[in-house]
Amino acid sequence: MKPAPFEYFAPTTIDEALALLAEYGDDAKLLAGGQSLVPTMNFRLARPAVLIDLNRVPDLGYIRAADAGEPLELGAMTRQTILERSTEVANHQPLLTAALPHIAHPQIRNRGTLGGSLAHADPAAELPAVAVALRARIVVRNIDGERRHDAGDFFHGLFSTALEPTDMLAAVEVPPLREGTGWSFQEVARRHGDYALVGVAATMRLAAGVCEEARIVLFAVGGGPTLARHAGGELEGIAIDDARIAGAARSAAREDIDPIGDIHASAAYKRHLAEVLVRRALHEAMARSGDARAAGGDAISRGGRG
Repeated sequence: MKPAPFEYFAPTTIDEALALLAEYGDDAKLLAGGQSLVPTMNFRLARPAVLIDLNRVPDLGYIRAADAGEPLELGAMTRQTILERSTEVANHQPLLTAALPHIAHPQIRNRGTLGGSLAHADPAAELPAVAVALRARIVVRNIDGERRHDAGDFFHGLFSTALEPTDMLAAVEVPPLREGTGWSFQEVARRHGDYALVGVAATMRLAAGVCEEARIVLFAVGGGPTLARHAGGELEGIAIDDARIAGAARSAAREDIDPIGDIHASAAYKRHLAEVLVRRALHEAMARSGDARAAGGDAISRGGRG
């Protein structure tokens, strides 16, 4: 099929793009990688009257390595493949590096962008969950200025975000992991490259075997990335062992999510996957925390592969 007729603009600066957004508002769509927008236009599920192509705006694609204590800065038009291969990203945010190969296939990642995925807010997408787990800040610009959203507040539900019609997602700022923080990314899909049935992005900060913070974010289990508050709360402030991790994983599956079954998996199966993946993620994050007491514990020696 072919898309409905539209007017096409290809600005070369951020200011030009913002001016076009201000002029056309609800009638306009921004084109980043196009891996989601173009198919929906071809099926006429999306019918923008105006398409604003950001691919000729060089100032939107960059990776700025963080100084000590400063956030890693990522331009919205940075291709997923560039992020995946970046030494700076791997050194500063290995959780992001681990998640990227799970996104579809290399051909998709060659065109897909960081900002495009976050703005699209697909509930089965990896990058929104990673952004929430890492406490990323989303930089939004419009003709009147700039503002920042915590990633946890940016996603409002199914394909819905804090972006207004005249807004552009311009960049993402990812704060550094604090000392003693381990991480893990887990996902189950029917085939590599398919949408996730269930996925988990997690971080855990430990000191002397005690969990100081646990952030467990599930995806493909609801309208968007879901922070498992009950599960995280059960771990914080206590010494971590196998039983604590198993209990938190059960809470994540039973209290923190309310999945809906589909043609690929029933709700009960998604809950089962969530419990297994959260347990695996917490064991792996604990092992990566660098905490000597945790590393020598019973939970790590058994691997936690549930």
